[in-house]
Amino acid sequence: MSTAVRPVGGSYDPARTTGGGLAAELDRLEAQAALSFPEELRILRELGIGTDTGTGAGTDTAPGPATVLELGAGPGAVTRRLRAALPAGTALIAADIDGGLLAHAAGPGVTLLVADGADLPMPDASVDFVLLRYVLQHVPDPAAVLAEARRVLKPGGRVACTEVDSALWGAAEPSYPELAGVHAKMAAAQRADGGDRSIGRRLPRLLRAAGFDEVVLRPFATTNDDHPTDAFAPQLGPQRLEPLVARGVLSLAELALAADRWNRFRSDPDAWVMLLGLTAAATAPAGRGPQETA
Repeated sequence: MSTAVRPVGGSYDPARTTGGGLAAELDRLEAQAALSFPEELRILRELGIGTDTGTGAGTDTAPGPATVLELGAGPGAVTRRLRAALPAGTALIAADIDGGLLAHAAGPGVTLLVADGADLPMPDASVDFVLLRYVLQHVPDPAAVLAEARRVLKPGGRVACTEVDSALWGAAEPSYPELAGVHAKMAAAQRADGGDRSIGRRLPRLLRAAGFDEVVLRPFATTNDDHPTDAFAPQLGPQRLEPLVARGVLSLAELALAADRWNRFRSDPDAWVMLLGLTAAATAPAGRGPQETA
């Protein structure tokens, strides 16, 4: 597969995700993390991120520093926040298939790993926690990535997958039904590139199919009651749609319609928006990995 046609990160191409190219995308990811990661971190802590799982239940191994793998770390907007939040001594590995993007995640206490999530150069049972944040919606084979996550997790280790679902993205008041076609074209463009913006609803079943146990689903929400409406602009504003015009997916008229409705929304003092995310988590069982046979 030529990267000239399709980016190395599946349906995700940082240079054409938002208007303004790579620099604007780095800003968007930083703004996204600022909006929702505090809620995400609350869930991750409940799931035991930063806890050493040893070699499995029933052993006498004393707990030691935990190892956390952030798979699909991109430029490190979440990596930096994880490093600040995790207990001292936690080993944090930031992995991404795009080495140029990952270079932005460099910092003290972080090991960078350029690797395909479906083929990790890591030993079996070597990490305690794997985080996949807005990754599976972009990869062509989520099952292969989850199989690798299970392989590198210690027995009793946990995986957490945070995603969107285009049908459950949230709510806005006022709403603009005339934009439904624009949003549908955005989802279709990602699907044509091998992604899936509706993957949120399938996360629990994907985890069970990959052989994980103790699957749970934890939704979280971010609203403009807690953040200024303009803080949502990088996610909801028309800049996200500009690359789709260049690709011929949207017309200039559709872009103008989206820009007009966003400007109406942000100027309305009573406007309200809620963005909904989904975190599905599960535990790696003891015994053989999914790739092994009896």
